[in-house]
Amino acid sequence: MSVTAPQGFEAAGVAAGLKSTGKPDVAVVVNRGPLKVGAAVFTSNRAKANPIIWSQQVIQDGVVEAIVLNSGGANCFTGSFGFQTTHQTAEKAAALLGVSAGDVLVCSTGLIGAGDEVFRAKVLAGTEQAIAELSPDGGSDAARAIMTTDSVDKTSTFRGDGWMIGGMAKGAGMLAPGLATMLVVITTDAVLTADQADAHLRAATHVSFDRLDSDGCMSTNDQVTLMVSGASGVTPDPDAFRFALVDVCTNLAVQLQGDAEGASHDISIEVVHAASESDAVEVGRAVARNNLFKAAIFGNDPNWGRVLAAIGTTQAEFDPYSVDVEMNGVRVCSNGGPDRPREEVDLTPRATHVLIDLKAADASAIIRTNDLTHDYVHENSAYSS
Repeated sequence: MSVTAPQGFEAAGVAAGLKSTGKPDVAVVVNRGPLKVGAAVFTSNRAKANPIIWSQQVIQDGVVEAIVLNSGGANCFTGSFGFQTTHQTAEKAAALLGVSAGDVLVCSTGLIGAGDEVFRAKVLAGTEQAIAELSPDGGSDAARAIMTTDSVDKTSTFRGDGWMIGGMAKGAGMLAPGLATMLVVITTDAVLTADQADAHLRAATHVSFDRLDSDGCMSTNDQVTLMVSGASGVTPDPDAFRFALVDVCTNLAVQLQGDAEGASHDISIEVVHAASESDAVEVGRAVARNNLFKAAIFGNDPNWGRVLAAIGTTQAEFDPYSVDVEMNGVRVCSNGGPDRPREEVDLTPRATHVLIDLKAADASAIIRTNDLTHDYVHENSAYSS
């Protein structure tokens, strides 16, 4: 049930005709309370879609009654008409739910620049239809409605001590930190204040979605939202709740990585013994964004030289002539030189683990990425056609 697994939430996903396939494309998630707390993080891309601009205003007071999401059109770079469409979507939902439009978040995903009167009419009609079909069992339908190039819906739940967290996500391309990397809605029936929800969400996204760097491309529509109903009546231990939220976010991030467009390898780049966590992230991200490295993994070539060349471009504190590199458990580089024969490395499994030991201190981080494949290039060469 994903977002409707916690108490106090209803959801729906309907087909409004935004997708030519006739599949669901508008979702609504409603918080029935008693708390109406919300927190969100957004893309740091300066080019922001109209729903992001709207939602950044809505979230200021920490109150969220509902969220409306559509796939089949990003409503980005569509001018004042596009912002009016977002505003009207929130107003439509608010009128039907008997709440304030200023407490309704809006998210869109799809092709940038797409938006006209037909698009607007379908989004508004879909919003009305979805609200009419709201159900405590509607989480799965909502998760399917936000899919674009995703091949599967992505959901996750965590059962705490008398409280729950549920989540849904979409994303298969343009996965790079910024901060959110995709559309995600997370719900909980725990009792949290707006400040607590915001702090927990930012801490969780920092070590999960922010470290998913599938293709280095930052979207204009990225948003991760946390909605708090408090319906369980339970105030969780802060550490326990944060652990659970990190677990849900990480689980969703791994699902997004596994569904990346055209990918044949899911690569976890683990950097250990870094001078700082930021150094570990910088080093891991340099490898994750190196097209030569990603192409080598696609070709099942354990070319560790490309790893060292990539990390050498960073400002992180380490001696490149002391670094060790392992690929799928085989140490191919030791102290900046060759170690085990490359032939010992098996890169045929989809799961690929690269371990980089900087030998500088004790900090670590994991960055998740994918290989660069023919299918990825082909799919994105004809995305708008």
